[in-house]
Amino acid sequence: MTTGPRRSRFSVRTGLASAPEHDGPFEEVPDHLLVPLQTWVDRAYKYQGHPQHDKARPICLRLRISPPRDRYGEPDYVTPLTQATSLLLLDVVDETLRARAADTSKIASLGRLLDDAGSAYRVNEAGDGLEERVTPAVRDAVRQTIADAAAEPAAGSAADHLAAAWQAAYGRGPDPVRAYSEAIKAVECAAHAVVQPNNAKATLGTMLGEIRNARHKFSAAIPSPAGDQIAPAEAMMRALWEGQTSRHGAQTATTPETLEAARSAVHLAATLVQWFVSGAVVRSP
Repeated sequence: MTTGPRRSRFSVRTGLASAPEHDGPFEEVPDHLLVPLQTWVDRAYKYQGHPQHDKARPICLRLRISPPRDRYGEPDYVTPLTQATSLLLLDVVDETLRARAADTSKIASLGRLLDDAGSAYRVNEAGDGLEERVTPAVRDAVRQTIADAAAEPAAGSAADHLAAAWQAAYGRGPDPVRAYSEAIKAVECAAHAVVQPNNAKATLGTMLGEIRNARHKFSAAIPSPAGDQIAPAEAMMRALWEGQTSRHGAQTATTPETLEAARSAVHLAATLVQWFVSGAVVRSP
């Protein structure tokens, strides 16, 4: 369940404040999501204000939650679900979806809630559970690439651009056009010292031309069966460069990048930045 781009905060748009350093995706249940998520669970297990213990009972049993007793001595299966916090709350939401205890409109409202809150999780396409927007291994790999780029002077501001691209792709108020643009800038910074160090105005497009004209000077860690070692990196750079649909204007309408395309571009850029920063792609004199 993916939302389109949203505008940034008013204070940021007007220059009264800078964008938050970390504005998502948020793991577990951040403070600003706790009460809204508990409220969603509460509504899922109540009908016209009355708790539906029969629906809540299997969830408590599966999650090994011991219910308290109400004033009449009957087990209260709803209250511990609506008062869950942290990881248990995510488990409750996931099991609620799995049990189809929430109707279609409630599932849709949950999707919007998680999107608006910048959660690291979303409702899966089947609507029967939660899934991570980005797997931890991928997320950690991008973070490590940003750290490696920041530690490499020759990479320029690649780390800053890649971090900005990640934020624009996965943070609150996704901005696909900016995410794609920042992804390209990150690769241009990381590849500049390797591909066109003497061209102060180098772009990804001019670098592709350089590789085309002097490909015999480039080598990469991944061998190519045809002996053209730069081909994999070149293909990735070209896909990133040519996939940007909003770069130039024309008589026809400019087409902004989709969020899916922008996120793919960010991950492609992260791989290329890592290759250039780590020395996996080099140029001979």
